[in-house]
Amino acid sequence: MRTKNRTRALNRRDFLKLASSGAAAIPLSQLALGHAAQGQKRSKPNIVFMLADDLGYAELGCYGQKYIRTPHIDRIAAEGIRFTQCYSGSPVCAPSRCVLMTGKHTGHAYIRDNGRPKDRPYNADEGIFPGQNPIPDSTVTIAEILKEQGYATGATGKWGLGFEGSSGDPNQQGFDLFYGYLCQVHAHNHYPRFLWKSGRRMPLEGNDRGPTGKQFSQDLFIKEALQFIRENRDRPFFLYMPFTIPHLSIQVPEESLNEYKGKIPEEPYEHRSYLKHPFPRAGYAAMITHMDRGIGAIMALLKELGLDDNTAVFFSSDNGPTYDRLGGSDSEFFESAGPLRGLKGSLYEGGIRVPMVARWPGRIRPGATSDHVLAFWDVLATVCDITGARPPDDIDGISFAPTLLGQGEQKKHDFFYWEFPSYGGQQAVRLGNWKGVRQRMFDKNADLRIELYDLKSDVGEQNNVADQHPGIVERIRHIMHNSRTESKLFPFKNLDASR
Repeated sequence: MRTKNRTRALNRRDFLKLASSGAAAIPLSQLALGHAAQGQKRSKPNIVFMLADDLGYAELGCYGQKYIRTPHIDRIAAEGIRFTQCYSGSPVCAPSRCVLMTGKHTGHAYIRDNGRPKDRPYNADEGIFPGQNPIPDSTVTIAEILKEQGYATGATGKWGLGFEGSSGDPNQQGFDLFYGYLCQVHAHNHYPRFLWKSGRRMPLEGNDRGPTGKQFSQDLFIKEALQFIRENRDRPFFLYMPFTIPHLSIQVPEESLNEYKGKIPEEPYEHRSYLKHPFPRAGYAAMITHMDRGIGAIMALLKELGLDDNTAVFFSSDNGPTYDRLGGSDSEFFESAGPLRGLKGSLYEGGIRVPMVARWPGRIRPGATSDHVLAFWDVLATVCDITGARPPDDIDGISFAPTLLGQGEQKKHDFFYWEFPSYGGQQAVRLGNWKGVRQRMFDKNADLRIELYDLKSDVGEQNNVADQHPGIVERIRHIMHNSRTESKLFPFKNLDASR
């Protein structure tokens, strides 16, 4: 592995060597083996983390969805655990993925918003996509930690944390295999002319960035993932699957569309942005069911190869659902966010509370539901816990393995913090059942007023009780001020000026 320069006392390479040397606490995965397995050596568990793109909190059957069928994801929940209070890293794609990969919330993460390098060319018609701002060479990712533990590491889907050859290229951040879209804008079409495979541009015959084509990218992700599992069946592996569904454009193979066409009512709407679909509601539902079917193929192969019992599978979404009827989507019709206020791009609950289900036969109790509050920055710590790796000292996450496995005492966060320098500029803090939100922070005359909601009695954030609880508001203001560092890449005026 290449050297990454760091100025900290313990540089990145030294940390990874230390983490792989076994200088870590006994992992909860070993405590969860049970009396029958005591004294027996067990191989490290495989980790599969699947991530939907813009899937709302209530767009799965196991979270109350009425129209869209997701039997395979529902089965993961039924045979494992379903979390009701899981939060994404951010209300949009790139920062949420950065938080997931690094274990740092958006007050400390390098990527805090979408965006691309200003000097990168962009011409979609010629197949030139700029990629997003790359995470730096010094970043420590889940993939790098597990690779040092002897894991094979693969990712299939959408990356969004750096362009080809940059410091943020997934093959420079611990992944042996990457197959998919490096640039998020490239991923706005599910029938692309090409995809990337570990630094190589792979043309896709029969695709021309139109509404349809011969090779649907989601199917290609599943195909590569299945091959990765087969090739690494005899060693521990980490498979990260950041899908591009149900992110716009609405596109899906005809056979999947036919499952919903004519069965879900369509209504005229004013189309804005992305490719237009003749049956947008049916197409949207079909995309999610198509993704679910691919997940079923992954689960079936794990069982076929005898890997089922030694594989921890997670499924979640990067942020809340697409707003209004953008690109033909319809979050109101599907009640995509359930009772939650806000959608993608918002730090209200609907923009950041996401589904999370996990399954690990013999380790996770089947049919469990947990109201433990967790966030994406907890995933790295949890994966380290169940694999025996040592997490970096500077992460914000806390392992939720005790809740996952039903073993040991679950440590809880004192608070949760988000910042998002777009959609007007926003901050949010969850403190127990209290939720503080700041909106429109970039307005010329912004007063930085904090709204306060009691999520225990008002999960829809409809009743601002800030005036009744000035002490709580002041505590949240203090957290908002002290839980962040300045970012040159994503400056947050008003906040940076007040430090």
